[in-house]
Amino acid sequence: MKIIVDAFGGDNAPLEVLKGCERAVNELGVEIIVTGSRNIIKKCASENNISLKNILIEHTDEIFDIHEEPKEIIKSGKNTSMGLGLQLLADGRGDAFVSAGSTGALVMGSTFIVKRIKGIKRVAPSPILPADRGSFILLDAGANTECRPEMLVQFAVMGSAYMEKVMGIKNPRVGLLNIGAEDTKGRELEIEAYKLLKNSKLNFKGNIEARDLPKGYCHVVVTDGFTGNVVLKLYEGMGSFFSKKMKWIFSGAGKIGAVFSLNKIKKFRKQMDYKEVGGSSLMGVRKPVIKAHGSSDSTAFFNAIRQAKKCVDVNVTQVIADYVSKNSV
Repeated sequence: MKIIVDAFGGDNAPLEVLKGCERAVNELGVEIIVTGSRNIIKKCASENNISLKNILIEHTDEIFDIHEEPKEIIKSGKNTSMGLGLQLLADGRGDAFVSAGSTGALVMGSTFIVKRIKGIKRVAPSPILPADRGSFILLDAGANTECRPEMLVQFAVMGSAYMEKVMGIKNPRVGLLNIGAEDTKGRELEIEAYKLLKNSKLNFKGNIEARDLPKGYCHVVVTDGFTGNVVLKLYEGMGSFFSKKMKWIFSGAGKIGAVFSLNKIKKFRKQMDYKEVGGSSLMGVRKPVIKAHGSSDSTAFFNAIRQAKKCVDVNVTQVIADYVSKNSV
């Protein structure tokens, strides 16, 4: 299996990218294709004792700037490390693609270079978020700020396929993010989407309020990209906040109290750490594309590659295509 990785996407590229790739080669048994400047990659690897065994370099000197318009990825950005990686995936040179670069550009490039699964209206970034009981997938987390009701149903279909086949959850429960539990709550978008979801073949459990997301009652939570991105950023911020507060609370508990609580604190921090998931799958693309967090370190990149490998192992894109054909809107 070959995983293509954008060596120059993210805040810590290329060092943390290469460290994550080296670990993935050693522990996952995958081959890696990294895209970017051959000279810089080799120099970075040499200076940091990183082995490039089973890591092939596809050279380009260009990098897609995070401040550029996303649509430029299919115009002036074709020869950037991200653009090249997407084209290699589209050409069948690899089985999946991982990048920590611009989310907007990655969504645009995935849509027009790799292309959508037949019948899918929009590609949706879909992070896995921790909850009291397991985890849930959030769709859309930022790409489609304006949605139609049928798009939310497709998000629910794709999320259900992913949670069942990749996360191993049988008959995942679907919730529609809203400001109240009643079916009359929300904007026209939510009211009409509720009707469609209720009549679908999915395991739809109704509306879910934001305060109930951490309880883990629903495995798939659907909303428009604007609302989803607000939820995602708040979730990430609160995770960091709680982690620091826990450390502060137990720092005054004395050595004995700290020792007994240390393992629980570590488990909690690990549960809330985005690095442990790796990235956000772009649902609806013909081949697996994983968006890693912009500030990803080597652990996050390793887990993003692991996530990509899992998607390939279970052929998640075909599973989604099958789900869509059976649950068409």
